[in-house]
Amino acid sequence: MSPVKGKFGIVISKIPVMQTGLVGVMTNHFPEYDVVSSRSQDELTLQQLNRASVVVADISGDYVDPRGALEHYYLLLSQYRDIHWIFLVSRALYPLAVEFLVRPESTLLSDMEPIEGVVNAIRAGSEYSDRISQALLSPDPRNGGEEYKASIMLTLSERKVLRLLGKGWGINQIATLLKKSNKTVSAQKNSAMRRLSLHGNAEMYAWINSTQGMRELNLISAYGEQKEWKQMPQEEILLS
Repeated sequence: MSPVKGKFGIVISKIPVMQTGLVGVMTNHFPEYDVVSSRSQDELTLQQLNRASVVVADISGDYVDPRGALEHYYLLLSQYRDIHWIFLVSRALYPLAVEFLVRPESTLLSDMEPIEGVVNAIRAGSEYSDRISQALLSPDPRNGGEEYKASIMLTLSERKVLRLLGKGWGINQIATLLKKSNKTVSAQKNSAMRRLSLHGNAEMYAWINSTQGMRELNLISAYGEQKEWKQMPQEEILLS
């Protein structure tokens, strides 16, 4: 059964980079959709909800009252059962998400889900077989006391390039800003992708848009400026 009977989709994320990335996934892979985005479920209108056939909601960010936020989604799920609800869930919120959001019309994906996983869930609609992503069910690779690999593997120069790419800068603009050649910036981008085992720009932007990527590149202001970013010249920090 096609999930696009209304040809209308909604993307929800309070993280601008994630919101833009998810809208891009919808636009690129499902051009038949009319897509709107919002920062929270509170911004949705009744007209939008009545039209929607799929909602992709990123609930991986920090919440003052996470239980209250998920209870609100629970109420929406109860009211709008014709919508396929796809939630991108962080491990911290996973127990609450299972309590409130696991329903026949919902799918739980990891906030680190590859683009293909999100696309497959949207395409399959309410018949998506894996209601909970294997990425959420598998053990957290960081629980063994090891640091997240990217913190060790990426150099500061590589992270600066990825950070600026994540802020929407192009190679030429980054080269001018950092006073480097286009060739050097491209080489640092490609080197970072090899270290992260990313194949192609789509996977690179998916990683940048993930919670771990944004934390590593300090693209989420809630995490504060890391010491290394504070040491950079002010014009290179480019805080939003």
